[in-house]
Amino acid sequence: MINDIIDFYIKSHPVTLGVLALLAVYFIVLNWVFFYRYLSITNWLEIESRSLETLLMGASSVHPQSFLSNFLKSSSNITKDILSLCLLAATKDATKGLSILSVFASTTPFIGLFGTVVSILDTFTHIGQSSGGMSVIAAGVSDALVATAAGIFVAIFAYTYHQILKRKSFELISFIEMQSDAIIARKV
Repeated sequence: MINDIIDFYIKSHPVTLGVLALLAVYFIVLNWVFFYRYLSITNWLEIESRSLETLLMGASSVHPQSFLSNFLKSSSNITKDILSLCLLAATKDATKGLSILSVFASTTPFIGLFGTVVSILDTFTHIGQSSGGMSVIAAGVSDALVATAAGIFVAIFAYTYHQILKRKSFELISFIEMQSDAIIARKV
């Protein structure tokens, strides 16, 4: 196994190795973004859920840690416009990190494909310089496809993480919107 990795490293084009290194960095970054945002949104979701529950049970105000509490404290007159502004601010905060996951999901297959194309071109160059048969072509192409596989692998995680965080953000915004509606209903 280790000999195969060393052999792959020796045979591969430097651009392909650079592509694989870039995809490894992307994978580390997207995992960090996902787990950081997932844990923070989950915590925030618990706070907003408790706040909504207390409002629906008859409390006169939102939970002190709720996102709405800062907006409600700063305004003496609570209006639908202030609550809409709060909802927009919450949406902005809840969707942080989604754009980087979206960019990674859409670009990593192409980055991997670029590494594959460079490797295949390198393989054809070596075939032209030697009298290689099908075994040389097959070995070169199989090594080249590693970059495409790596790009697709990273894209799968980036897309999945994006969808999970998008859903969590939607759920969070829904809780804040329901709290806003409950506050407005009490004012009327």
